[in-house]
Amino acid sequence: MKDKIVITIARQYGSGGLTIGKMLAQKLGVHFYDKELLKLASEDSGINEALFVNADEKIKNTILFKIAHSVYHGELIPPESDDFVSTQNLFNYQAKIIKQLANEEACVIVGRCADFILKDYDNVLSAFIHAPSEYCMEQAAKKHSMSSKELERFIHKTDKHRAEYYKYYTGREWTDARNYDLCLDSSKLGYDRCVEEIISYINVRFK
Repeated sequence: MKDKIVITIARQYGSGGLTIGKMLAQKLGVHFYDKELLKLASEDSGINEALFVNADEKIKNTILFKIAHSVYHGELIPPESDDFVSTQNLFNYQAKIIKQLANEEACVIVGRCADFILKDYDNVLSAFIHAPSEYCMEQAAKKHSMSSKELERFIHKTDKHRAEYYKYYTGREWTDARNYDLCLDSSKLGYDRCVEEIISYINVRFK
């Protein structure tokens, strides 16, 4: 893919969004970014990668995170500040890397509120992959040895955190279709067809 087109993918747990993202990147011959963003942000900021990795767990347990917003506006907190390694600034550096990638190459980026961070970029296509809870349960059961009740709670907790994380940094609702260019039900299309639909959209929109 010659043009620097970036596809961002948000996904419900068990919908296969991660797999679809990897398949799409391979099909297009572009880089795929997920947790690699943490390493790149660490290298750019000089902040220990472990702090980026642990940041998600830290904010999961913060009551303020669940009730407040800290919408991203593009700023970075300088090293001399006491808040340099705050969860907010860790997010800021991830966002910086996401923007750099969008300016430099075609790629697929999963999660990290990338659709919001790149909302003003003309070369970005955002997709949300979802599926009914029964389907997500079936897919998750292939990876986790849990009872149905445990698996249901795990999926609900994971998606709840993703929604809260998204709301905290964007001020938007994670499952609102208006945030995305495409919303695809992977249970109806299957992974291969989801990839095909995203590529078809690229061909129509970007010609």
